[in-house]
Amino acid sequence: MLAAPSSGSGKTTAAALLCLALRARGLSVQPFKLGPDYLDPTHLSRAAGRPARNLDSFLLPPERVGVLFARAANAAHVSVVEGVMGLYDGRDPTSDEHSGADLARQLGLRVVLLIDAGGMARTVAALAAGLRDFGTGVDVAGVILNRVGSEGHAQLCEVALAEVGLPLLGFIPADPALHLPERHLGLLAASEAGWDEAAALHAARFLRLDALLAATRLPALEAMEPLQFPTASARIAYAWDEAFSFYYPDALDELRLAGAELLPFSPLRDVALPPGVGGLLLGGGYPELYAAQLSTNVSMRRAVRDFAAAGRPVIGECGGLMYLGETLEDLEGRTHAMCSVIPARTRMQPRLSLGYREARALAASPLAPAGAQLRGHEFHYSERLDLPTHPAYRWTGHAGEVVEEGHAQGNVLASYLHLHYGADPALARRVVNACRS
Repeated sequence: MLAAPSSGSGKTTAAALLCLALRARGLSVQPFKLGPDYLDPTHLSRAAGRPARNLDSFLLPPERVGVLFARAANAAHVSVVEGVMGLYDGRDPTSDEHSGADLARQLGLRVVLLIDAGGMARTVAALAAGLRDFGTGVDVAGVILNRVGSEGHAQLCEVALAEVGLPLLGFIPADPALHLPERHLGLLAASEAGWDEAAALHAARFLRLDALLAATRLPALEAMEPLQFPTASARIAYAWDEAFSFYYPDALDELRLAGAELLPFSPLRDVALPPGVGGLLLGGGYPELYAAQLSTNVSMRRAVRDFAAAGRPVIGECGGLMYLGETLEDLEGRTHAMCSVIPARTRMQPRLSLGYREARALAASPLAPAGAQLRGHEFHYSERLDLPTHPAYRWTGHAGEVVEEGHAQGNVLASYLHLHYGADPALARRVVNACRS
């Protein structure tokens, strides 16, 4: 696991460089991202040449974290797990529950610290030693330095690290060409922006892969059979383009294991849904950036509305909720017509709504029965302008307030909550059964 003192230390860049360098050696690399993030994994996936998987110890119960990790890790020579925030940052400041340290202990991973060495030398050792010694049961294998000014700078830091018994496992030069650009929900996806390839290959030369592999090698996992998907018994269309792309690969695999054939379509460009589908998934993404184009595609909006009116299952998450609503007010304050499947108007606003939620389903939906307890994650800059008429979920907010959110009525479920179907295979089975019937 690659972990750091804080967000902004360069974990995604360093983890992707590791994947790239190990892959260049002829090794198969399985990347993982700790937490619910959809964007960082795109860069790890591009570098490793295989989909990055999310490991989130809040969204996923412990036994499912272990299963999903082993299932993917078994198919590769090396696994690289990118941490989240700081090593000990979890759900609250009173414990490291759901943190990188927590997951490393749970999976028995050795931790490599990534430290931004800009403007320091000897202090690197103090920081690394503090991170190593603060928690119990965290096995720190060594340090990779980021934003290093020169090889001489790296040598000064290495001497200091030796005093506290931590090896330097490589460094990444300070180079603006390695910067990954951001916008309001995080990094730009790898399909939109990435490295200068020559700069990445140059930077990877300073990673000490032999030492890294030796320091982090673990006993082999118990062998698992590769996933075998059954013959499909339901066809499900899922939105996939620049506006909608937030799906957990393991969640899609759970749908396939339950008997789904998943068919991508573009709400931006396609004029109709794929033929013969029994259900529709609209994941999160950036509909606000493409609101005009989504609105102009009247035939697709009509197709989605007619599909829902015919009683077929429709599930929208976050961006999907915005698209299923009546109108969307974009970042410039312009209002665009959406699908009018649910009575909701949304607009962009400067305040970020984020956090883990422990929710109870208020009504039966294609995903869960009424009363089901679900764990989800919110991360959005949009808001509803109206109160829900048929709320999907209820939870208690940080200040003790009761929150009712989303829309669940008959065959339609729309919510700001991102759920991980990998948490419980019964979720995927219910979705597929609804689409089959």
